[in-house]
Amino acid sequence: MNKPAQSSLRRQLLVHLAVPLLAVLGLGAAGGVLIARYVGYQVHDQWLLDSAMTLAAQIKANDRQVQLVLPPTAIQMFEWDRVDRIYWQASSERQGHLLSNAFLPAPPLPMRPSRPQFYDAVIDSQPVRVVAIDRPAPAGINDTVRILVAETMHKRESVATKIFSQWAPLQIAVLVLAAAFIWLAVTRNLRKVDSVAARLGAYETDNLTPVADTESMPAEIAPLISAINRLITKLSEEQDSQKRFISNAAHQLRTPLATLQVQTQRVLRERDPLKHDQALGDVHRAVTRLHHVTQQLLTLMRSEQQTEKHLKLAPVDLAGIAREEVERWADAALEKEIDLGYEGPEDGVMITGESNLLRELIGNLIDNAIRYQSSGGTVTLILNASPVTLVVEDDGPGIPEQERGLVLERFYRGSTSELAGGCGLGLPIAYEIAARHGAQLSIASGPENRGTRVQVTFQQT
Repeated sequence: MNKPAQSSLRRQLLVHLAVPLLAVLGLGAAGGVLIARYVGYQVHDQWLLDSAMTLAAQIKANDRQVQLVLPPTAIQMFEWDRVDRIYWQASSERQGHLLSNAFLPAPPLPMRPSRPQFYDAVIDSQPVRVVAIDRPAPAGINDTVRILVAETMHKRESVATKIFSQWAPLQIAVLVLAAAFIWLAVTRNLRKVDSVAARLGAYETDNLTPVADTESMPAEIAPLISAINRLITKLSEEQDSQKRFISNAAHQLRTPLATLQVQTQRVLRERDPLKHDQALGDVHRAVTRLHHVTQQLLTLMRSEQQTEKHLKLAPVDLAGIAREEVERWADAALEKEIDLGYEGPEDGVMITGESNLLRELIGNLIDNAIRYQSSGGTVTLILNASPVTLVVEDDGPGIPEQERGLVLERFYRGSTSELAGGCGLGLPIAYEIAARHGAQLSIASGPENRGTRVQVTFQQT
C-alpha cells in the first residue's frame, strides 16, 4: 500500500497566503478596468454634453417657430473626428424633426427638466454613447426642443485601454513583490522549525538535551517545542535510570556471583558428605543473598522510575498495608527467633499514595530491622493516626549517630553489614519512597537508647 503523500507546511502557508493575495489583486484588476472605463466615459460624456449644448445654443425663433440654424461649414466642423463618428438630431414637441444627420434612438427614461440623460445605443450596428437634453424654445414660443448627440466608442475604449495598460504593470510589480516577501517571510520563519528538525535528526542516544529554548520560538510552535523538550527530558531520565541500574547491578552482583561460583565449585569437588552438606548450605546462603540483592536493585529501579510527578496516587489505608507487611515478614522473624509485633489501628489510617511503593517502604524497614537484629530480639511497627507516623524500632545493635546520615546513601555499608548480609540499599530505598510521597524519614536511637528507631512522618491530607 502506498504511503499517503506528506503535506508541506511551507506549501500550505504559501498557498493559503498566495490565493487570497491573487484574489485581492484580481479584484483590483477588475476594479482598475472599471475605473479606467469610468474615467474614459466621464471625459467623453462631458464632451458630448458640451456638443449638445452648442447645438442647443443655435436654436432660433422664426415666425413663432423654432429653427436650428447651422451653416454647412459649422456642420462639417461639428461632425469632424479622426477616430469616432458623430451623430446628432434636433426636434421639438410641436414641430417634430428639425435637423439631423441620422435618426437616433429615443432616451430610455423620461426626461427631467434641465437634466441631461446619457445612455448606450446602437446605430448602424455600432455601439454608441448618446446624450439627450431638453431646452425650452426661445421667448414667445411655447415649445420644447430636444437635442440628441451620439458618438461611437473607439476613443473611450482607447482611453480605458491606455489607463489600464499603464496601471497593470504596477499591479504585476506589486504581485511579484508581495509574492517575494511572502516567500521570504515564510522561509525565514520556518528556519526555526527546520533547525529543530535538524537537531532532532542529529540526536545521539548518549546526549539527550532540550532541542531549543521556547522563548526564542514563535508562540504558535512554543507548546510543541515544550512537549518535545519534556519528552526528551523524560527519555534522558529513563536513560540515566537504566545506566545507574546497570552500574549498580554490575557493582552489587559481581561479588555474590563470584562467591556463588567458588562455592558451587567447592560442592562439585567435595566428597565428604558432611563437608558436602556444609558447602550446599553455603551455596544456599549465597543464593539467598543474591536474591536479596537482586530484589533490592529491582525495587530501587522501580522507585526511580516512579517520580512524584508520575506516581499513581490514590487513597490507601496505611494501617491495612502495615498489618499485611508484618504478617508477611512473620516467618522471617520466627526463623531468627525475633518477636515481630504491630501497634496501631486495625484500619482507617488513610493517606494519598502508591500502595505498591508503600509496601516496599514498610517491607524494607522491617527487613532491615530483622536483618541486623540478633536472635531473641524485638522488632515493633508502630502506626499513629494523627499525625500519620510510621515507626519501626528494634533493640538491636543500633546505628552510630555519626553514620545515621551515611546509611541513607546508596551502597553505604556500616560495620555490621557484612555479617548481616546487607547490601546498603534497604534504608536508601525507604528514604527515596518516602520522599516520593512527600514524607520525611528520620533515624534515632530506640527505647532506652538501645537499637534503632526509624520514623516516617507523612503530610496531612
